[in-house]
Amino acid sequence: MPPQSDDKRQAAREVIDILHEISTLLNTNLDRTELSLCVSLIENGVNPDALATVIKDLRTEAGLALRASNESPE
Repeated sequence: MPPQSDDKRQAAREVIDILHEISTLLNTNLDRTELSLCVSLIENGVNPDALATVIKDLRTEAGLALRASNESPE
């Protein structure tokens, strides 16, 4: 690989590491992969507020589904 490509990869890793540290401080519960996907979506034009809303809604729905499955008789 050309050195320039390696430099870009290293810079991208550093950005994700910094974002992960911020994410951890803010208790977002997003891992590095999820953060990377969010960054990619935002870079491709997805509205950050809309993305945050979708993530919150999915977490709410997942929590409700988990509770419902734990409460249902087997």
